Amino acid sequence: MPRLSRDQMRGKAQTVLGLIDPAELGSTLMHEHLIWNITPPPLRSDPPPTEDLDLFRWWDLQTSTLKEYRNTTQLDVGAATRAAAEVVQHGGRTIVELTIGGLMPDPNGLAQASRDSGAQIVMGCGHYVHDYQDPANEHRSVEVLAQEMVDQVQLGAWGTEVRAGLLGEIGCQWPWTDLEKKMLHAACLAQQETGAALTIHPARHEDHPWMLVEFLREHGADLSRTIIDHIDRTIFDDDRLFRLADAGVILEWDLFGQESCYYAPNIDIDMPNDAGRLRDIRKVIDRGHGDQVVISHDICHVVQMSEWGGHGYAHIYKKVIPLMRRRGYTEAEIDAIMVATPRRLLTFI
Repeated sequence: MPRLSRDQMRGKAQTVLGLIDPAELGSTLMHEHLIWNITPPPLRSDPPPTEDLDLFRWWDLQTSTLKEYRNTTQLDVGAATRAAAEVVQHGGRTIVELTIGGLMPDPNGLAQASRDSGAQIVMGCGHYVHDYQDPANEHRSVEVLAQEMVDQVQLGAWGTEVRAGLLGEIGCQWPWTDLEKKMLHAACLAQQETGAALTIHPARHEDHPWMLVEFLREHGADLSRTIIDHIDRTIFDDDRLFRLADAGVILEWDLFGQESCYYAPNIDIDMPNDAGRLRDIRKVIDRGHGDQVVISHDICHVVQMSEWGGHGYAHIYKKVIPLMRRRGYTEAEIDAIMVATPRRLLTFI
């Protein structure tokens, strides 16, 4: 398969079905998983269990207090197709799918889901947090890791001819490890080489997003095309929030639909509900950073899918956008969050 050049990609967006005019992206969810395995590697089984989830345990599954392989693994292309079709049915057009190294990405499955659902799907690339990475990455150089990501964008990802459309979600945990720093450094180099946007999963520590900003500056990243994910489970005070916004990075509230304070990865935080997320976004908009906000659901548990009783991938369209209007968001502000800023980020420069 021929390598796409920077000139061929510049000014276009790249879905799992190929290059498109960015105007075709439409309303976009910037952080989702359609086919994934977030089960910690030591707990994975081969082959995975095939029996259905026990929905009498739905609440424990939903609050992540019950560890269950069948909830943290979704490898069914048909289910992914139905989820993507639900987004289209309710007014969405594009889904950014960030299942990357360590999470069992399925590029061909995403391509099939895109063809069958009518949704545009943009795939990420790179590697997730340290504990999910191939141990061989410890011995690979920054340059080799960067070239792998460049190849995933320009040639094809994970042994397929399906190309990625952005870099990430590059994963970080706490404490931030040397391997994760090496991977992010590689992503900065790949961003410079490809003109792609970069999206980062920060560690669950309120000071880590600013550490990322300092690291990104040191390694030549384009902050205006770099997304800090999971703001809603990481930043809980205005000073830190405004400092990030003033630095120029994109802020992503991507846990819409998670209305529970029982956030198992860190029970010491009070997870905001959707109204709280919208209040924080309003503060950023009122400070003049309305073009630095994107939103999504980050669905990565089966019981979050609508066919299993969860809020599903269309929740933002069915519930959140109407709530935004009731809370005084203008159509221009909604368009910036859902259409204009995602289109800018997903357009190669």
